[in-house]
Amino acid sequence: MEFVTALRGTFDDGKPSLFELLSEQQLASLLPPTLRYLLTVLTHRYPRHLLRILNSFDELYALAGLLVERHYLKTRGGSFTEHFYGLKREKALAAEIPRAASSAPNIVRDALKLSDADIWKNLAVMVGIPYLKRKLDEAYEVDAPRAMLGGQYTRPPAKGAPMKERFLYYYRWFLRKVYPSLNAAYYFAILAFNLGYLFDNTKYHNPFLWLIGTRVRRMNGADYQAIEALEKAAAATTTTNPRLSGGSMFSPRNMSRRLMGGLSLVLPTSIFALKFLEWWYASDFAKQLSRKAAESLDLPPPTVTGLVEAQARNKPKPKITRTSEDGVEEKADDDDEAEEGAEEASSKEPTPETAPIAASTLLPIFTVPPPKRSDLCPICEDEIQTPAACQTGVVYCFSCIHKWMSGTHARQEKFMTKEREGKWESGEGRCAVTGRKVLGGTEGLRRIMV
Repeated sequence: MEFVTALRGTFDDGKPSLFELLSEQQLASLLPPTLRYLLTVLTHRYPRHLLRILNSFDELYALAGLLVERHYLKTRGGSFTEHFYGLKREKALAAEIPRAASSAPNIVRDALKLSDADIWKNLAVMVGIPYLKRKLDEAYEVDAPRAMLGGQYTRPPAKGAPMKERFLYYYRWFLRKVYPSLNAAYYFAILAFNLGYLFDNTKYHNPFLWLIGTRVRRMNGADYQAIEALEKAAAATTTTNPRLSGGSMFSPRNMSRRLMGGLSLVLPTSIFALKFLEWWYASDFAKQLSRKAAESLDLPPPTVTGLVEAQARNKPKPKITRTSEDGVEEKADDDDEAEEGAEEASSKEPTPETAPIAASTLLPIFTVPPPKRSDLCPICEDEIQTPAACQTGVVYCFSCIHKWMSGTHARQEKFMTKEREGKWESGEGRCAVTGRKVLGGTEGLRRIMV
């Protein structure tokens, strides 16, 4: 799209594309909200010193912009955001002079250089109009909801009312009746000039530049040579005559000149970095990148203390078969099965070697094995009545787990004999199967609606 003008005639190497100009305008529009955001963050830390500055941000920003832009218009020929993109401002010509510009670029540059009157006109366009528009936008946003209150807010002032009251009435009337149409005409005029500039029907991309007779061009070799010569002359003046230049290199005049010179590079670069960080944390690209990095890690499965050992204790043992002398397999006798049943019953009681250990007291915790079926309560080993889930995901009867968490269940009282007091924990405040601490005690239980 940069070479659309070449399709309609001779290509002008000094004419910037519309997208360069739009990028410069977007960067310039990002400066006020970025600086306001940084000032707001600092105001939260130092409200005593910065609150007044934040309340007068628009006025102080306009004053600082007036000083900075005037310096850049006089030394670089354009605003500091335009200088960042390699653009400049010059007087508009009725017709192009490509031969003179190529043969004597220095003479053409001096002839088209902005005068002091042109600099003040451009400052009014660059600083005054954006400031005025920001204040009108803020006033319209405040006034529009209030206008919905009806006649009490829009009622004209009485006869003999003070001048301030009458002025506020007409100002609100202007915001309600005139400003929306004026704002629409403003954006429509900018759009029309942008389209005309894109198809090479006008030299101006902005209607206000057309009014003051100024156009934006690309900087050429003569412009860079003039800037370099100006910097060398300022450095030579500082070296040869320190009194004339304001003293040493740390004098306010020299420091301000250096600060203004580096502002066009530091501030836009900082904004680009800030917008990149905003995009990085708001887009899905960072999330996808972190997700892919996490997928490459082989994480071990979580280990639940006490649950694995309890399942191992309750795992049914295979039936024992014996082989007779004739080679015939025989089942175990009833006495053997009774012995195995006794062993299995005794194995239900946890031992210090298999029970989970409390981190605070280093004592084994009394737990119950998980049930063989999911519809059975691990504590009473009957069908679950009024199910309630613990934070570990195990489901119990509500009355069973409530008593267990309180430490008053019959199984706990039966297990915690005098011999085991001080050597075991009863499981109070813990999950009955895993032995993990339940946050909130009985308040951490959740009823399940089936």
